[in-house]
Amino acid sequence: MATFITVPLKKSYEVDLVKPILNFIGDTYGSQEDYKRAVAEFAALRKNAVCRTLDKHVSSLDVLQRYYDQLCSIEAKIPINESQLPVNFTWKDAFDKGSLFGSSAKITVPRASFEKMCVLFNIGAMMSHIAGELTLDSDEGMKTAAKYFQQAAGCFAHIKDHVMSASSREPTVDLTPDTTGALSLIMLAQAQEVFCLKATADKMKDASIAKLANQAADNYNDAFKQCQSRENLPKEVLPLLAAKHSIYQATAQVHRATLSKQQKNFGEEVGRLQCAAELVKTVTSRYDEYISVKELSDKIGRSLTAAKKDNDFIYHDRVPDVKDLEPIGKVTLVKIILPEGRLSSKFSDLFEKLVPLAVNNAVTAFNQRRADVVNSSVSQLRDASALLNGTLASLNLPAALEDISGDSVPTSIMEKSQAVIANGGLVKINSLMNNLPESFKRNREILDEALKVLADEQLSDDELRKKFQQKWQRTPSSELYKCLRTEGDKYGTLISNAVNADKVVQEKYDQLQQPIGLLCQPESDLQAAIPSANPTAALAGSEVVQELRSLLDQLETIKNERESIESELRSVEADMTSSFLEALAQDGALDEEQLSQQEIERLYGTVRQRVGHNIQQQEGLLRQLQLKHQEFSQHKQASAESNLREDTLKQLATAYDGFMGLHSNLVEGTKFYNDLTEILLKFQSKCNDIVFARKTERDELLKDIQGNLANAGSAPSMPSIPSYQSPENQTKIVPQPLPRSSLNKPQAPPRPPPPTTGVTVSTAAPMDAPSPPNVSATPFSGAAPSLPPSYMPATSHMPQNPPFSSPFPTYPSSMPMPAMQMAFNPYMTYPYATPQYGYPQPGQPPNYPVGPMPRFPQPQPGYPQGQVPPQQPGTYNPYAGFQQQ
Repeated sequence: MATFITVPLKKSYEVDLVKPILNFIGDTYGSQEDYKRAVAEFAALRKNAVCRTLDKHVSSLDVLQRYYDQLCSIEAKIPINESQLPVNFTWKDAFDKGSLFGSSAKITVPRASFEKMCVLFNIGAMMSHIAGELTLDSDEGMKTAAKYFQQAAGCFAHIKDHVMSASSREPTVDLTPDTTGALSLIMLAQAQEVFCLKATADKMKDASIAKLANQAADNYNDAFKQCQSRENLPKEVLPLLAAKHSIYQATAQVHRATLSKQQKNFGEEVGRLQCAAELVKTVTSRYDEYISVKELSDKIGRSLTAAKKDNDFIYHDRVPDVKDLEPIGKVTLVKIILPEGRLSSKFSDLFEKLVPLAVNNAVTAFNQRRADVVNSSVSQLRDASALLNGTLASLNLPAALEDISGDSVPTSIMEKSQAVIANGGLVKINSLMNNLPESFKRNREILDEALKVLADEQLSDDELRKKFQQKWQRTPSSELYKCLRTEGDKYGTLISNAVNADKVVQEKYDQLQQPIGLLCQPESDLQAAIPSANPTAALAGSEVVQELRSLLDQLETIKNERESIESELRSVEADMTSSFLEALAQDGALDEEQLSQQEIERLYGTVRQRVGHNIQQQEGLLRQLQLKHQEFSQHKQASAESNLREDTLKQLATAYDGFMGLHSNLVEGTKFYNDLTEILLKFQSKCNDIVFARKTERDELLKDIQGNLANAGSAPSMPSIPSYQSPENQTKIVPQPLPRSSLNKPQAPPRPPPPTTGVTVSTAAPMDAPSPPNVSATPFSGAAPSLPPSYMPATSHMPQNPPFSSPFPTYPSSMPMPAMQMAFNPYMTYPYATPQYGYPQPGQPPNYPVGPMPRFPQPQPGYPQGQVPPQQPGTYNPYAGFQQQ
């Protein structure tokens, strides 16, 4: 079975997706209820894909692919990023094994684009595992393995090109362009290897197999060069790449040698087989613990023996040198398959009903343009009606035509009084006026609190950025909050405009409070408040009065028509969603302004023409009305009483129009403040969410920086490179495979053999064998023994000094060491003489002391701490059996 390099999967942590996504949908699209189940399924899909251990199986790959497809699908609908919908995704480095204290390299980024890169990394890693475990005995298995390796290469290549733009911080080492580029090359080389194996299984021509193998060797060489500087990769990666580079060079030479034999170039055959044998020998000597080439080595050995025998005894063809051999061509059958479209065949869009955010924004902009057109037209109609009411009030019409008796309340004034009373009168106006300051204050407090949260977090970010400088790798808050601050400024402007409008309403109310209060009185009180005057009965049937009445009727008709036009303007319904979706699908972008203006013209063109025609009619009728009123005034009998009565009636008519205007303005103002409160609460929630996400990201970044500083402080400093090893003094060469010796662990020094009782050691013992100790047989009496026991070797063969340089400067290596004092017994752990038990008798086993014994000598008075007193000549040196490394 072929040996392939697989990539470990990245690990992540659980995050709360339900709450922030539902809040965003409610704020942006208006309804949460329809998407609660979809959001819950999306959160569960993420948990299954990245928060649990996955089996190396196709079903696990499908889970990862479905989650990746879902991320791609919602990218245009639910923008998860720092400024709009921050969700902190934390991922660990795939190759990091953690430190002694359990920490590991990880990063937190509040972007769905970064989440996509990490999930795509796991997709490529899972493909490498599935391909590496497939059985290559069948044609289908080899095709599947090659496809997965090429797709994995595409995943890592895509990450290489897009990871820096997807992350707001420097990514972990496994996601850097250098690492992902190296992984992509490895996957591509393994795909080429599979095709080479397939060509061999299919018994293709040797020339074709040689070219495929040579290309595989070249791919492995490229991957080896790319991985040489990647210290984070597993230790077996470099040896395997180097080994496979040599293996497929050898494979290419073997098949090319077969072709040379067919072409009767027997010397070239031998030369190529010798080259292949040397390459395989290199692999065997250096990398046999990582990959076995015994079968290939045996095959090459048999072929080389037969070829040399035939050439030596039959053909006598000259064997060319390796460098003189004709280069083998290259053929590649692999390519990077980038992740495009839907990766999973089982994908279903959980948020299919949600339109892309660009379309939603375009629909919102269209609705705003449409509302502006409607409000503009309605405003023109209302302004015209206000002008008409003001003109009629100034002319005291129609009250002047109805005032026949001179002492009763005109019918039009009574109707106005009843309308004011029906709408609540001054009590209603006062109630609405008193509510405005409280609503304004609440909105201002909400906005100020939201902006204060942003300002406080930005101040903290600026301080930390100034403190850590280049290490503080995240988007500055000043840039991140630009959109939010712009939105906040817009709300601030709205509130300021509303305050100015409130002042205008207050001034108008102060002017009209008294006449409005008069209109709220009963008919008897109202009649008493209006001065009496002589009647104008003489003009009741005159031609000018009839013409005035006709003009007033026409103006009333025009005024009633405006209500119909306004109702028609507000009743028009339009949905541009499908049009915007179609335009986005065709062009990939939206020209919202052009499409909106075309649709608005189609919907409101005719109605707006009616508005203009209605206003023009009123202007003409008002000019005629003013001329006829001048004629009417000339025929009327003028007196002080009649003028005072007429002024009072004008004030009451003006008060009615003012009351209706104040009532409408205050109702709209109250609704404006209430609607603005809901908008500001959503804005405040958005600010709080992003600040919370930023604080979480800040804490993670601080933790990483502090951990790096701690690790940097404890790491030993590397020695400087000698001048003769500097890069400028070295010759640039192609990276060669690592020697086997560099991968082996250092061996411990040999342990000295224990002394044996009653055995005489030959004087011809090897020089490198450790010498046993020399001990005298004299009983312990406070002085060092002078003769060794019978089981000890002769003193002449004992070393007089340690095999390493003496640590005692006062005793040169040529001088014998002083005697050891009796306080320390170095023979307690050996079957030697002890003060308690004496020496063993012949034929009896030695007596061992009972209880713990000191293993190392204790410091003596007069000697420095940690040193031992020197020994006398002929005494045992307990350190003679150890070699200093």
